[in-house]
Amino acid sequence: MEEERHRERPPALHFALVSLMTQGHIIPMLDLAHQLALRGVLVSFITTPFNASRIRHTIDRAAARRLPIQFVELPFPVHEAGLPPGCENFDTLPKTEMYITFNEASSKLLSRPLELYLEQHRSDVMVCDFCQPWTRRIAERLGVPRLIFYSMCCFALLCTHQIWGHKMLERLVDENEPFAVPGLPKEHVIKLTKAQAPGFFPGPAFVQMDKDVREAEFTADGVIFNTFYDLEPSYVSGYEKAMGKKIWTVGPLLSHSQSVVDMSMRGMKASIDTERCLAWLDAMMPRSVIYVSFGSLTRVAPSQMMEIGLGLEASGHPFIWVIRSKEELSPEVEEWLAGGFEARVGSRALLIRGWAPQAVILPHPAVGGVMTHCGWNTILETIMAGLPMISWPHFSDQFYNERIIVQVLKVGVAIGVKVPNYIGMDDIETLVKREQVEERVRTLMDGGPEGKERRRKAAELAETAKEAMEEGGSSHSNLTHLIEHFSGSRCK
Repeated sequence: MEEERHRERPPALHFALVSLMTQGHIIPMLDLAHQLALRGVLVSFITTPFNASRIRHTIDRAAARRLPIQFVELPFPVHEAGLPPGCENFDTLPKTEMYITFNEASSKLLSRPLELYLEQHRSDVMVCDFCQPWTRRIAERLGVPRLIFYSMCCFALLCTHQIWGHKMLERLVDENEPFAVPGLPKEHVIKLTKAQAPGFFPGPAFVQMDKDVREAEFTADGVIFNTFYDLEPSYVSGYEKAMGKKIWTVGPLLSHSQSVVDMSMRGMKASIDTERCLAWLDAMMPRSVIYVSFGSLTRVAPSQMMEIGLGLEASGHPFIWVIRSKEELSPEVEEWLAGGFEARVGSRALLIRGWAPQAVILPHPAVGGVMTHCGWNTILETIMAGLPMISWPHFSDQFYNERIIVQVLKVGVAIGVKVPNYIGMDDIETLVKREQVEERVRTLMDGGPEGKERRRKAAELAETAKEAMEEGGSSHSNLTHLIEHFSGSRCK
């Protein structure tokens, strides 16, 4: 009888997840895979050998826990695309001119292997990063529903959609002339400049990519966001209405219930011993440490690096500063760090060269604030930790994200940059002086009525984020609905 019941049980719903090959996109897609697998969904996580090596701990832990996640390592022969050996992730590219080559290679080299895999292991749903528009053709050929995954907020997407729909950038001549984003909910007037709002793919080189991404979004069967409804309710509703398709907000996907070891390995192996990092934090006063990180893709000019360091030093606050790995730092900056800076700040500072265990650091009671490039992953992790932020956007959706944390949520203060710093602009002039860094750190960390109000709102958001992912919360319910929606479709 037991064997008969087992034979009659329908196979698990199968989701195939295709991420963009960069850590800021891989991490939230892994979190989505984890959440789906905990609900009994079979997940095929599409990756490549190099990228799989970076998340080996996650792969091994999923296997040890018997989670139904298959990590599918598709071959990525970079030599065929004219890329250097091992360049299977954006942060490994030696020149920014190779970004377009890398995008084209992803489409040409991964398309056929992915299609062959899905022909043999048919999925019920494809969930594809918005930067992988080539997956649209595979889904259409196989007749598989395709969802777009955005590891960002609805606010940023609604802003870009309305700017594009109203052709705002075509009307403006002055790159630095502020304009109000049209068609947004009326409770906030959001102003940007043309320079800050060029979309996700600026410049003539990315025209085709931008077109492909928009078409893939408009033809998708739905959209998944790593955000939660109560964080931005009017913008969630506004985006759903503007697109005319179902969206599911299922974030924040990160779960702090994971072990310290798992959290320290989140995304990649940390460049610092986690126990050493926690011991340093344990020695600090509560809410005294400022955490400074600009993500995995941002490049900071040597002169700007020094201004940041000198501003942090002058602030008087303990700080953790995540900087490029030693191999990527310029000799000029390395010489400056070793030539007196590290000796002067001494034990008041912890410098992490390379990948930091950020998900372990932020919830620690000693951390009192974050200086961020405004990447959405870091913003969500900071919100979950209940911390205020200093916003220092560089490119892509980051200026939009600055507006939501400073103007809408009111949990941040802006560093004051007005122009983008795109990847590869290493020769750009110093944007922010040390005095400005010092002043903003003091403003964020030293309190006062406005500072207390930011902390109060940050604490409230942390509680709201937690509730969203608990049973009965909006994101928990949305994930349930997402699974049920496609389970029902399969039965028809």
